[in-house]
Amino acid sequence: MRPTITIAAAAGFIFSTGFTVNAAADEPMFSSSSRWMTGDWGGLRTELLEKGYDFQFSYQSESATNINGGYDHDRAARYTDQFNLGGAIDLEKVLGWQDANFQLLITERSGRDITNDRLTDPRTGTIGSSVQENYGRGQTWRITTLAYQQKFFDDVLDIKVGRLPIGSDFDSTGCVFQNNSLCGGLVGHASTVWFNSPVGQWGARVKVNFTPEIYAQVGAYEYNPTLLDSNNGFKLNTSGREGTTYVGEVGWTPALGAAGLAGKYMVGGYWNNATANDVLEDRNGNFKQVSGNSADQLDGRYGMYAYARQQITSVDGDSKRGLSLFAHYSQYDKRSSTLDWQAQVGAIYAGPFDARPQDAVAIGFSELHVNPALSKNQRLHNTVNSLNDYNDPAYQPIQRAEYAAEIHYDFRLTPWLMVRPNIQYLANPGGVYEVDNATVVGLTVNTVF
Repeated sequence: MRPTITIAAAAGFIFSTGFTVNAAADEPMFSSSSRWMTGDWGGLRTELLEKGYDFQFSYQSESATNINGGYDHDRAARYTDQFNLGGAIDLEKVLGWQDANFQLLITERSGRDITNDRLTDPRTGTIGSSVQENYGRGQTWRITTLAYQQKFFDDVLDIKVGRLPIGSDFDSTGCVFQNNSLCGGLVGHASTVWFNSPVGQWGARVKVNFTPEIYAQVGAYEYNPTLLDSNNGFKLNTSGREGTTYVGEVGWTPALGAAGLAGKYMVGGYWNNATANDVLEDRNGNFKQVSGNSADQLDGRYGMYAYARQQITSVDGDSKRGLSLFAHYSQYDKRSSTLDWQAQVGAIYAGPFDARPQDAVAIGFSELHVNPALSKNQRLHNTVNSLNDYNDPAYQPIQRAEYAAEIHYDFRLTPWLMVRPNIQYLANPGGVYEVDNATVVGLTVNTVF
């Protein structure tokens, strides 16, 4: 059951802590100029921000329906959503701790994904391109972030510790697409040791800002597969921990030219020291499908990623409007991963019309390349078991590569409401060539309460 957050309840809590209301800053509910759907609570929210309390309540829904193609041609519609509850406390304003803050984010996911229900062969499932990106990792409540951040030497040194998703700091690209293969950190899509939001794990990150534009950072995070279980969303102990994931990244965030065109460039890599199963070979170096022996145990997993995004135009000198191009690549450990690499490219145009300067239009393309070792393992399974007919329930479909594309338009109706209709196209859903290419129509709605 989802909690109901009322303005009266929130106000009652705040008044009990001694805050007053600034009537001059009042904004009514559903105001087209307010940052929040529920308004400024009689000026209370502005006063809270000034005192260091930034409470955040938001909601995102993603709907999708299959127009044609896919493994199951029956048309259906699916709906997924996510609630975000939390905020940040400026500890310098509240406790006098210079350049320190506390962050909390609790998330809840629910709903069903049409990718698994209609688009992919159930014998293989999806390989990372869910057409509803906020589905997955357990449809449940979770502590996503519970962190303390401390900065030193005028922001030169930045340390964060606590319960964290790795992708909130490393390979952090944001998410402006509904298709998961075009959304967020790519490493978390196929690496079994890298958990993006909404899953958090105990960890620490140390970042050094050499200049305002150039940085380097390293991090270490608990690797605990039990955190993926739906009943462990609020688990705080480390039982089930299997190892540690170590991450490093360097980046450059320039503002080019007189218009200050924003860019973001980064490259990074990771190493996980937990044991892993080899996709293809057994402990004697033979094909495990042929020998029947258990998989070889690998001493760790590794991978790398690179990202580039650059705004290349502005509109009448306004750097908030214009065209940006991006490219993203991630390579995975071929010995243990479903994919051996994934890549994406695309373009985003912010403020496409003078009458709609807050809107945006975007197009993106991605390829998810299945690890050849996995494909070979699937072929060996069919050969050993004399399976030749794709329609045989025991047949193991051969996965090779999947291609995804999305085009959408962001309608920024108010500062607190964004509606994003989109069209997606999947070639070889799940990487299986026998599955028909699919077209999907989707809709994302983001609301800030």
